[in-house]
Amino acid sequence: MTALSKTRSSFYRRLYVAHLIDQGITSIPALVKATGMPRRTAQDTLTALEELHIECRFIAEPGQRHNIGHYAIENWGPIDPQWVGDHAHQLREALDYPPIDSV
Repeated sequence: MTALSKTRSSFYRRLYVAHLIDQGITSIPALVKATGMPRRTAQDTLTALEELHIECRFIAEPGQRHNIGHYAIENWGPIDPQWVGDHAHQLREALDYPPIDSV
């Protein structure tokens, strides 16, 4: 398999992270654990979802301190979430992320 370009790996990572959030992996620590990516990369990927017009919002837990909460995909914009779900396995493999039992 040939190495992914930076553009393609960035695009795949954004799609895969949005898919994970949609499947219930909704916090930075959970995304880091599921993918093995560095925390900063996970944070940057969440921020970059807006470049694809994917609306991802942080929902703070009421009464909690220190930004306790979770992320939710509110709108996939022009991206077809069914296609992403159907191809999540290929995206994960292309990114060389570990298998996830719950997704």
